[in-house]
Amino acid sequence: MRFVSTRAASPPVLAGDAMLAGLAPDGGLYVPETFPALDAGGSQAEAATLAETAARVLAPFVAGDALADPLDAVCAEALDFPTPLTEAGGFRVLELFHGPTAAFKDVGARFLAACLARLAGGRERTVLVATSGDTGGAVAAAFAGRPGFRVVLLYPRGRVSDRQEAQLTCWGDNVLSLRVDGDFDDCQRMVKEAFADAGLRERAGLTSANSISIGRLLPQMAYYAWASLALFRATGVAPGFVIPSGNLGNSLACVWARHCGLPVGPIVLATNANETVGDFFAGASWTPRPTVQTLATAMDVGNPSNMERLLHLAGSEAAARREARAIRVSDAEIRDAIRAGPARYGRTWCPHTATGVRAWETLGGEAGERPWVVVATAHPAKFEDVVEPLVGASVPLPPALAELLARPRHFVEIGPDASTLKELVAGLPV
Repeated sequence: MRFVSTRAASPPVLAGDAMLAGLAPDGGLYVPETFPALDAGGSQAEAATLAETAARVLAPFVAGDALADPLDAVCAEALDFPTPLTEAGGFRVLELFHGPTAAFKDVGARFLAACLARLAGGRERTVLVATSGDTGGAVAAAFAGRPGFRVVLLYPRGRVSDRQEAQLTCWGDNVLSLRVDGDFDDCQRMVKEAFADAGLRERAGLTSANSISIGRLLPQMAYYAWASLALFRATGVAPGFVIPSGNLGNSLACVWARHCGLPVGPIVLATNANETVGDFFAGASWTPRPTVQTLATAMDVGNPSNMERLLHLAGSEAAARREARAIRVSDAEIRDAIRAGPARYGRTWCPHTATGVRAWETLGGEAGERPWVVVATAHPAKFEDVVEPLVGASVPLPPALAELLARPRHFVEIGPDASTLKELVAGLPV
């Protein structure tokens, strides 16, 4: 399969080349040229594990590429942790926080790292990533200590939880952590400007691990395939998904899964006080705006990159609105959902998952028309400063997370200036 740029001014490439490039030369985002038809009643339905499902679902996307032969091994290596689908008082929870950094970003980051390790061909690569919290930690964990790779991650000062910051800065060695005096949109802009510098891109061997990378989005399709097939087999009805949404990569992966014919029903984007996405799905023209800080910090994005992919897929703003809908959740509602979680559902939610739970609660009668899945994106222990006062109890740390938090922190402070970033990247040892 070939991948094309959303801006149509770059030649088509195969999957591996799209992953290595990160961003297309014309500044666009890579998308599949076509979507394969996956039979919900065929071989995909027979897969027992997430890794097996991923290998079967993703096979058409890497057909003809150097990744075709090692795909089974890549999936087995990257997706070696559970992603259980559990009951929670009226809906299911897709628990994506059981990986090494306790967030759903482990799925895409580990898959991308396993792919790039097989594609690098002995050349040094610099993985450049902007993060609003969980992406950077997952990427650092996936690439830390891998020969031939350097990681440069940017995160906004004061806009991530203390435990998230610990995960972003505990690495050293081949990971450079940059604390930016700005918001996530500043970090994302700086990364895009660095990629736009063709000379720097070539000299440093730049590649991306943000959701602008096709290598992040493809494996995320797999857990929507796995969950939707499991529920469709059990009920005969395509489930709906409620997805906490920031940069729209997670949501777009669900949309793509449905375009492949998998049994995905309605898609609800749970958003916070950042109004860009909510206003768009309410009928306003697409208008990025400054970021607003909320309790659900990883969703604090005012200019989500992946809207470009959604608009390309749909062909128009009106058609894009038919792909999903958005439900906005305030900080007060997030607090209420966290506070009520243990008594109402027997669960403690992170602020982002709580946003999804609250959105599901507003569905009313529609909630009983089909099985619904709330996507749980992170472990609540990563946000103890928000969660523990609301539930009145401590949240036990997963062992892998506790080990990372015990390490010393290393970071460099910089302003929101792309030229500073480019100087730092250019000065990295080759």
